[in-house]
Amino acid sequence: MKSKKNALTPISSALFRLVKAIGFDSARSGGFTLIELLVVISIIGLLASVVLVSLNSSRVKARDARRLADMAQIQKALALYYDQNNRYPDSDGQGCGGWDTPGDGDFINALKTAGITKAALKDPNNNYDCGNYRYYRYPPQGDCLKSFFVLGVVDMEGSNNPHPQSPGWKCTGAGARDWQGEMEWVAGGFE
Repeated sequence: MKSKKNALTPISSALFRLVKAIGFDSARSGGFTLIELLVVISIIGLLASVVLVSLNSSRVKARDARRLADMAQIQKALALYYDQNNRYPDSDGQGCGGWDTPGDGDFINALKTAGITKAALKDPNNNYDCGNYRYYRYPPQGDCLKSFFVLGVVDMEGSNNPHPQSPGWKCTGAGARDWQGEMEWVAGGFE
């Protein structure tokens, strides 16, 4: 009758040959060499940097998606305001260049005052100075014979000008102006 020691000999010798081929020396004290540690640390660092780059890209896409959702919500709020008042709200004139912006603390405050929105919508990243959102109500001008509003996002982080989902807005004729060249996402509407 064969002993268990003899039965395991072919398996253990195969494992021994595999371990020896890999380069592990059983005579060592069981620790890792400096080279092995450096290789593992560099691999972990490389993987971590790839994950961080992917995470940053996802954050940019999430902020742009939030901006598009904010613009859709503001357009609906402006339509409700128009239905109640037969006109769009005036700009506060306190933002950059007379634009109504969240950088001055209020953004289209008339929507909040009318009870249409609970709070002013703000860009998820840029609300200092001029902010990233713009709104202005223009009087009739050029071939635009009715008052109109322009609503836009200056910087969509994940795209170049214009953003693929931007409806665009321009007034033709004398004093023609195309706001799409000034903002990456822009929309407007006549009264």
